[in-house]
Amino acid sequence: MENELRRTLGVSDAVVVGLGAMVGAGIFAALAPAARAAGGALPAALAVAALVAYCNAHSSARLAARYPASGGTYVYGRERLGPFWGYLAGWAFVIGKTASCAAMALTVGAYLWPGQQHAVAVAAVVALTAASYGGVQRSARVARSIVAAVLAVLAGVVVVCLSSGAAEPGRPGGSPWGAFGLLQGAGLLFFAFAGYARITTLGEEVRDPQRTIPRAVPLALGIALLVYAAVAVAALSVLGVERLARSAAPLADAVRAGGRPELVPVVRVGAVLAALGSLLALVLGVSRTVLAMARDGHLPRALAAVHPRHRVPHHAELAVGAVVAVLAATADPRGAIGFSSFGVLVYYAIANASAWTLDSAVKGRAVAAVGLSGCVVLACALPLASTLWGAVVLAVGVLAHGVRGRLRSGI
Repeated sequence: MENELRRTLGVSDAVVVGLGAMVGAGIFAALAPAARAAGGALPAALAVAALVAYCNAHSSARLAARYPASGGTYVYGRERLGPFWGYLAGWAFVIGKTASCAAMALTVGAYLWPGQQHAVAVAAVVALTAASYGGVQRSARVARSIVAAVLAVLAGVVVVCLSSGAAEPGRPGGSPWGAFGLLQGAGLLFFAFAGYARITTLGEEVRDPQRTIPRAVPLALGIALLVYAAVAVAALSVLGVERLARSAAPLADAVRAGGRPELVPVVRVGAVLAALGSLLALVLGVSRTVLAMARDGHLPRALAAVHPRHRVPHHAELAVGAVVAVLAATADPRGAIGFSSFGVLVYYAIANASAWTLDSAVKGRAVAAVGLSGCVVLACALPLASTLWGAVVLAVGVLAHGVRGRLRSGI
């Protein structure tokens, strides 16, 4: 049909899209702030983040198999809880992940050319918007190449650190910095796991979604968890908690502490590739949610257009790219990441609430309950400014929804 997308992605393509979002968003950026928050409880924070992410992944996979359409939790909330909750999930996702796109673009600029961070960030947004405009298969091929290169760099970091004479396996323990710090660290690390949502938001472009999505989501999440755990242990073994917490470029510092400073430029290139892969996957996911919301009239109908040859939501992709480019030219990356985390946790809270209604199976409901509770707790544990600004922007979206409803009803 004219406004439907083409199903071309298999399991490996979907896994790669999810990994491209997760690895770039987290491992080069989240370890140091999480260490500052959690201290010696960093490994426990990683475990908590992984548990919440697993629950979200389980709920998202069940929902995506039932509703294999573009839009992710926007669609699930609408179908299971009602139009308002679907709208709120879509709004939280769009604002949160648009901020995340800007943060990833700024990460590219910071590693590639620190003196021209914002200019490089805008150029990266333009280039990857053009790549996604060419079709989702082309985007998946680009993501596959980036993921392979980044995983190779991270494997090198692990080998260098753990084989170094400076490595002390007992060093990661450190001193815990309190339960609240652990939860805040988990909230920051959860940001690094959130990329598997890209798989479910691409549901309309996945072949045999009832089988592909439930396989791809846990595979991507499991691979990311193994990578994060290995890199975190390796970095902690040579830096310790205090040095890791103070580091502006933790993996580059870890390689230097491991006695191989000549590999620092390689790590910097890996960070740039990882951020580019994450940015590409984020643009794909946000544009598909914009497409779904535009189809239902929550956003301008023109954004629902699908390109007749490439079969991609080209108006939505161009709009997302334009907004992200403006943010990348002006925003502070730290503020963008905190704001994004709040929106993502709200999004997944609604996903778990939606999954609760699928059936009365004990396992499904237990997982959804843990995921919902975890999202609420981690959102409340984020820095106060992020929570307040996130709540304000969500309230603006709710107000706009109410006004639109009154105008449609003629009140």
